[in-house]
Parts: sequence; structure tokens; C-alpha cells
Amino acid sequence: MGSKAKRIAVNVGEGYVPGLNAVFAGVVRAAFELGWEVVGIRDGFDGLLFPDQYEAGLVPLSLQNIEIPATLSRGILGTTHPMNPFRVRVVDGDNQIEEKDLSHGLLQKIEAEDIDGVISIIGPNELGMAWKLAKKGLPLVCVPKAIENDVAGTTLSFGFNSALAYVVETLERARTAAETLGRIAVVEVLGTHAGWLALQGGMALLAEAILIPEIPYDVDSLATGLREKIDRGRPVSLVVVAEGAFPANNEPRLLDEGTHTVNRSGLVAENISLELQRRLIREIFPLVLGQLIRGGNPTAVDRQLGVGYGAAAVRALNEGQTGVMTAFQPPDLTFIPLADAVNRFRTVPLESEFVQVARSLGISLGD
Repeated sequence: MGSKAKRIAVNVGEGYVPGLNAVFAGVVRAAFELGWEVVGIRDGFDGLLFPDQYEAGLVPLSLQNIEIPATLSRGILGTTHPMNPFRVRVVDGDNQIEEKDLSHGLLQKIEAEDIDGVISIIGPNELGMAWKLAKKGLPLVCVPKAIENDVAGTTLSFGFNSALAYVVETLERARTAAETLGRIAVVEVLGTHAGWLALQGGMALLAEAILIPEIPYDVDSLATGLREKIDRGRPVSLVVVAEGAFPANNEPRLLDEGTHTVNRSGLVAENISLELQRRLIREIFPLVLGQLIRGGNPTAVDRQLGVGYGAAAVRALNEGQTGVMTAFQPPDLTFIPLADAVNRFRTVPLESEFVQVARSLGISLGD
């Protein structure tokens, strides 16, 4: 008799990104070639931890349903915030909320379901959790997912290229509106720790200024630079800021143990707009893209990357690898230990080619 076919599971961590079905498709297709079965865990690990809350906590993923993108949107698997079985908020007998470590029970349920390995599509805040599960014995491979492209160890996280395309399109609309009205648009995009979206999106539209978390800004210097451009007759209509940008005389905001942030969406754009309004004759208006950039269709780059990441994750499990993350390190798709990416963010280096090009184009970085 032949050996029993493997059964693997796939789940999604905090935050939806466009085109997750591409990763699922890569997983299912590669697993099919090996004769493996694939199931999806709903809402992170909640489908296993709290099966009574679902009609089906595990969803079969087949060659048939991966061909229909709508069936693999957030509605069928979902995400959870945060995805951390080591710190699960539950209600005790006194109706008080407490945090419990349910990781041991999770591993027992994975074993009871005959799941031989898990592929988790997660962002930087969940890598530590995944690393701990792998250390406890769970065969686990991670796929980096991040709108902000801030997962350490990989040049390109799944979802970033689609978000960037949306940001560029929206910035172009904002610039057109600002030029028509004779104003300056201050547009805030996601980027708590890393300024890739702001920097690359702003460069694509030749913004007058781009503010990112990696380079603390001085509002007087920023205003002076914009005023000089206006005085020389240069059109000034677009300033792009990452939500994590901060002035040189303040401290950046920090994560709480890698799982929670204070929601300050829009505050940076509003504060900078007010400060510039006090210093410039031109009228300023803030615009916040926020979580809107998580919607829409995936780009061709993300479709290819998703399929490649999914197939690579299956290959890693087939090779007996665990506690690793798929990573794009041009020109290769490779694997890195989770320990190399935990408690780190992929930020914009000050000597980055993007930074140098932006300065050569006369784009102010606020310093």
C-alpha cells in the first residue's frame, strides 16, 4: 500500500491585500502535483480554535474553487486581528476579558485534523508568533504579505505592488484636482515604519515633497523648499506623507510588543497641512488614503508573485523545511529562517537608490 497523502492547511494573518487567491492557487496547484490535499483555516487560526463559531472552520481548497477569485476573497477564509494563539482574548466565567495561551490546544487540533503542515500568509507583526509555533514543533512555512513592503528578508512582499499601483493612480487624481484649484494636496498613505509606498508613489508622480518615517522632517525646511519652488514659477501641488512620518523634534511611535498600534490615520496629513498653511500663501488640503488601498484588483506582478510564493511554500514543506519564510531576493525565490526576519522591519535605507533619485529630481524629503 502507498503512503497516506499529505494534508496541508493555509491561513491568512492580519490585514487583507488584493489577490490572495493567487497565493492559494499556487499552493493548491503545487499540492495537486504532489497528490496532497489542501484546506483553508478560517480567520487565522480561529477556525480551529473556535470551530463552534463556524458552519465549517476548515474549508476544502480545490482546483475547481481556486479558479473563481470571488470564492477566495476575505469572505471564505477571512483574517483576524491579531493572529496570535499565544495571546487569545477570551471571556471567562465572570464575563471578564483575559488573554490565554491556546497554542498547545491549537497544535493538538492540527494533529487531530491530520494536518501535516501549515502555510501562513502573514505580515511582519506575526512572524514572531509563527517562529514560536515552529519551535513548538508545527511544520510551518510563511508567505510574506505586506501592503507597506516592510517584511524583513524579502525585497518584495505580496500585496505591495497592487497597493503601489492604486496609490499612484490616486495621487495622480489628487495632483490634478490640486492644480485645477490652485492648491497643494497633502496626501497620507500607509507606512507606519517604512516609507516605501510614499517614496515610490511620490516619485512616480514627481511630488514636490515626500515625508517618510526613516527621515525625520523639519516643517520650516519643508515650507522654505516649497516656497522657493513657487517663487521660481515651478508648479507646486503635491506632498506625499507616510502615516509614520514624524518631525525631527519628536519621537516616532512604536509598536506594543509587535501586535498593536494606536490608530492615528490622518493625523500626520492634518498636522502637516496646518503647519504649511501657516507658512505658505497657497491653500493646503489633506487627503488620507488609509485602508482604501487594500481593495481592488491585483497587478500582474502580484499575481505572478502570489503564485510563485504559494508554490514555493509547498516545495519547502515537501523538502522537510519548517520555520522558514519564502523570500524574493532577485533574481531568486528562496527561503530564509523566520528567526532572521523576526522583530525587524524592511525600512528605506538612507543611501537607497530611490532616496538618491528623489533628491536628484529636486524632491524635498523634509530634512
